[in-house]
Amino acid sequence: SRGLGDVYKRQIEHQRLFALADSAALAGAESFDPAKLSLTSSGIQAPLESGRVAAAARNFLSRADSAGLEYLVLEAAHTPDGRHAEVRLSSMWAPPVVSDFFPDSLRISATARSQVFIH
Repeated sequence: SRGLGDVYKRQIEHQRLFALADSAALAGAESFDPAKLSLTSSGIQAPLESGRVAAAARNFLSRADSAGLEYLVLEAAHTPDGRHAEVRLSSMWAPPVVSDFFPDSLRISATARSQVFIH
């Protein structure tokens, strides 16, 4: 039925949005400054900086294929702890049915987190 197909379409769009956020977070996790690498008892530390994470996410998104994601917005890109890059994206989704109780568009969002890993 049409309704079920539209639900799948929204789910696929959300999965695409998450995949894009995940890739942007990975780019952010790779944005560490090599000059700030340090060796500790737990291994090599590569501290992240929120400005570098945001710049890497913006750069990635400027080159990424986001076709079909309407009004894509980078809501946030930062490091909450200096070890992880976190990215939140959103886009608009137009539901198949519009009524007084259901709006003509909804903002959907996806958040992804990636960790620096050096071995």
